[in-house]
Amino acid sequence: MLAMVLNKGETTLRARDVPAPDCGPRQVRLRVEACGVCRTDLHIIDAELKNPVLPLIPGHEIVGRIIQSGDNVEGFTTGQRVGVPWLGKTCGSCPYCLADRENLCDAPGFTGYTLNGGYAEECVADAGYVFALSEDADPVRLAPLLCAGLIGYRSYTMAADAQRLGFYGFGAAAHILAQIAVWQGRDVYAFTQPGDIATQRFARRKGAVWAGGSDMSPGVSLDAAIIFAPVGKLVPQALKAIRKGGRVICAGIHMSDIPSFPYADLWHERQIMSVANLTRGDGDAFFALADKAGVRTETTPYPLRDANKALDDLRNGRLNGAAVLVP
Repeated sequence: MLAMVLNKGETTLRARDVPAPDCGPRQVRLRVEACGVCRTDLHIIDAELKNPVLPLIPGHEIVGRIIQSGDNVEGFTTGQRVGVPWLGKTCGSCPYCLADRENLCDAPGFTGYTLNGGYAEECVADAGYVFALSEDADPVRLAPLLCAGLIGYRSYTMAADAQRLGFYGFGAAAHILAQIAVWQGRDVYAFTQPGDIATQRFARRKGAVWAGGSDMSPGVSLDAAIIFAPVGKLVPQALKAIRKGGRVICAGIHMSDIPSFPYADLWHERQIMSVANLTRGDGDAFFALADKAGVRTETTPYPLRDANKALDDLRNGRLNGAAVLVP
């Protein structure tokens, strides 16, 4: 089968003809219909996230149909459409797993990082960590929900009942969560790179009541701010934008260092929080909510062999919404 492979010491994927994966006793084997391109993939390929298992097939926003089930797999049928997220498996026995905090598992496996992912014609996944998906929806539009949506949703829940909600970085995750926030009657404030008028217009189309550069003030105090951009210097800026008792939520798996800032900017019980991975419960809640809210993703499809072009377009800000690879 065709796969895009990351080799040791390289920062460009190679198209390779590799053997189809074996299906283990608790796994399902999928024919990949679509795989989203996530900024985390960039962090892995650019060696900002350390110690991937190489050689590696990246990709963790996978939509596919089951072509084989291993022994001990129940609840799925051949031909069924499922999605595979970033969290690929957990130990099930550490204190975090036992406390229903599997996102913090001491011995996890991550799709497209320590486990081969979906930049391929086929993949395998632990049947306990896949989600049943709509049989009728466009698989390209479903793909971004598997990480941008899921991790975005976990970040969103940390904002609690915030009415005025700021999004720093308005890409794949923010454009999904903005639709849910607007549906719930919240006010979305979109912060982009200074001067990025096109993305600001895109944010307004998705329901933002205000959109401007990250160096600007929306003229009101926010209840919470979610930072999707992997830029540490945005944390002090977001702290200045939130009210007393407000929260700044760092949503990325990787972020550049946060610069020092005056204690006065944190005072009055403002909080800085981080998000790690997801739980299966997040997935169950998010997919139901996204369906009710009528979330519609904005996507740009690329042939699988053009994975490097899709990654480069993401790296250089040439996308609104999400890039998706189609075998």
